[in-house]
Amino acid sequence: MAKTNHTETLFPILPQPTGIARLASHAEHADDGHLIEFKSLEVRSILNKSVSKRLRWISWSINPYRGCEFGCKYCYARYTHEFLELRDPLAFERLIFLKQNAAWLLEQELRKIDPTDEIALGTATDPYQPIERRARITRSLLEVFARRRGHHLGIVTKSTLITRDIDLLTEIAKYNTLTLHITITTPNTELARLLEPRAPRPDLRFQTVQRLREAGLRTGILCCPLLPGITDTQEALNEMARRAAAADASFLAANPLFLKPCSRPTYLSFVREHFPSLVADYAKRFDHADFASPPYRQKLALMVEQARRLHGLSQRPLDVLPGDNARRPAKSSKPTVQQKLFA
Repeated sequence: MAKTNHTETLFPILPQPTGIARLASHAEHADDGHLIEFKSLEVRSILNKSVSKRLRWISWSINPYRGCEFGCKYCYARYTHEFLELRDPLAFERLIFLKQNAAWLLEQELRKIDPTDEIALGTATDPYQPIERRARITRSLLEVFARRRGHHLGIVTKSTLITRDIDLLTEIAKYNTLTLHITITTPNTELARLLEPRAPRPDLRFQTVQRLREAGLRTGILCCPLLPGITDTQEALNEMARRAAAADASFLAANPLFLKPCSRPTYLSFVREHFPSLVADYAKRFDHADFASPPYRQKLALMVEQARRLHGLSQRPLDVLPGDNARRPAKSSKPTVQQKLFA
């Protein structure tokens, strides 16, 4: 009588990860940080076709890393680790994946797209988080863009490390449309340390804006997100606009907080710990909705515009001609996609 393999009947084969989750499961250890592990991730593409309902005007996005060390309490991108079968919200800031061969992939993929398509670098992870000092993946991508002509590139970061790449950024700006966005959620250092525990201090970010502007680069400030009951007052917005003007920011943009399921537990824990009096208000706002109500959004838009006018700041710069990226407007008065980026 033939023997039966009881292992197969008692322990059926569990479903195996597929796609990016399978690649992540085979990722090898690359580096360590404080309470952080870095792994090398093989990827098949570096340009991601944008399907965002919020950012419909972006054609392509680039994220050199998966996960982010900054640990911002409100971060909406924590869901991206769920694609890797990593569902603990803390995994997003404790297990970071470094995308391999990013520059080579970008070189190949840029040949296949319309150069006028809008490309955003840093939508779901900060391209200048601390590991970039050693990994230099973002810099390798900028080296590719520095050899190209006619592209439309926007970069979003909270990091002062972007100033390391002023040489490449100025070269890119000569022949491409380049817009730099520095996110500063609040000028209050104490509050920023609670909200964004491992990001650079706000004053250092304002200095970064000033350095980039002195280099002739179009650089604005994203005051995002505006937090109900915490940073959404006219006084706070006026102070942000004053600091932005002092740093010679090209523009100031802001939008309200939204809470997707992946970010809700982390952010609401922050509210309960540090702003317990606001718990009921947040429940009313977000128990049955992820996004702010239209009347609230309209109210904030008027407040932001008032702050901009008070300090002479632009809403969003007009497009410029290649080779004159920071100063001259293009002949067309039609707002560009860059003007709408994160507005």
